[in-house]
Amino acid sequence: MKILVCISHVPDTTSKINFTENDTKFDNNGVQFVINPNDEFGLTRAMWFKEKQGATVDVVNVGGPETEPTLRKALAIGADSAIRVNTPATDGVYVAKQLAKVVKDGSYDLVIAGRESIDYNGGMVPGMLAALTGANFVNTCIGLEIEGNEATAVREIDGGKETLKASLPLVIGGQKGIVEESDLRIPNMRGIMQARKKPLNVVEPVESNADTEAVKFEKPQPKGDIKLIDPENLDELINLLHNEAKVI
Repeated sequence: MKILVCISHVPDTTSKINFTENDTKFDNNGVQFVINPNDEFGLTRAMWFKEKQGATVDVVNVGGPETEPTLRKALAIGADSAIRVNTPATDGVYVAKQLAKVVKDGSYDLVIAGRESIDYNGGMVPGMLAALTGANFVNTCIGLEIEGNEATAVREIDGGKETLKASLPLVIGGQKGIVEESDLRIPNMRGIMQARKKPLNVVEPVESNADTEAVKFEKPQPKGDIKLIDPENLDELINLLHNEAKVI
């Protein structure tokens, strides 16, 4: 079984985010980038298939040379090879078209992507990738088993879970639950050394136009002052909630 794991290069959640050029461009200065958490869950599940069922695991990213350390980390975790599509990830449709070419050229049986990246939170790439490649698709996936050419997937739905069966090829939009946080792997020294020797192939993008562009970014409004109320004074609390906060 050939597995492709889509890797997004995203800012660490502890990074301080700023914008430049009149709030139209993201400022990369001083920002540490990591594997998108939803993608890391998927990569960990792919490693299980590699170890238990002999699958081969490749990782792919759409981005410039600055994303290669993130791909190298995925290789250190255990992926066999990496592919970087040499173009900025401008919007979801554009990224999906680039990934679709990689999937078709590689004849992958299973593509695991995160349900969304934690930077733009678009949540659109896995579904569009499935449509472009003609593969089956399961989103918000929290469980996955493969037997032969058939997959059993568990997905999160409002108020519960849904179990589905689908044939390969299959695209998964994964998230926490497909593995748990305790299952995530920290690259060891041996893995880091091996990653330096594993292939990282750079391919040129297919010709396509981005359908959307970022016009402006805006940070959330700062939190207001906090008022502490004596727990014995319920009348004052009710008055503030009703007349000031206007939530009741």
